[in-house]
Amino acid sequence: MLFPKPYLQKKDHESGYSSVPSADDGLDESLGGVSGGANSEDDEEEEFDFSEVMVHQVIHTIEFVLGAISNTASYLRLWALSLAHSQLSEVFLERVLLASLDTNAFGIVTGLAIWAVLTVGVLLLMESLSASLHDVRLHWIEFSNKFYSADGVAFAP
Repeated sequence: MLFPKPYLQKKDHESGYSSVPSADDGLDESLGGVSGGANSEDDEEEEFDFSEVMVHQVIHTIEFVLGAISNTASYLRLWALSLAHSQLSEVFLERVLLASLDTNAFGIVTGLAIWAVLTVGVLLLMESLSASLHDVRLHWIEFSNKFYSADGVAFAP
């Protein structure tokens, strides 16, 4: 959309296409009604500045690409945490539980207890961290990209 959108806007402007007027166009607040007559200022056609539209479109394109890269990096962070989780599970299984099976009954029970504590403790902590990171990601990154606009107007509920 980097090149087609400004081109189509220019073509629409040249063909005389005008956008739908907003709800408060033509209202005269001092009279409390619709303003009468046409003003020569309102009838003047605004000049279409293709370079301004193109710069605006380039800025939006850069913001979109940076947002896509940011979202990808954020999901890669969650994927890396998941990968670390699976590798730690494998290490705990091989090095603690399976290694203890070659010993006597006390070694097996001790190995099972150590494996259970490590698995529940470390991996549960990692899953909690993963869920928290995903929640923060959704609130801060996804929400801000879609709904927040820093237009300088104070929020008034």
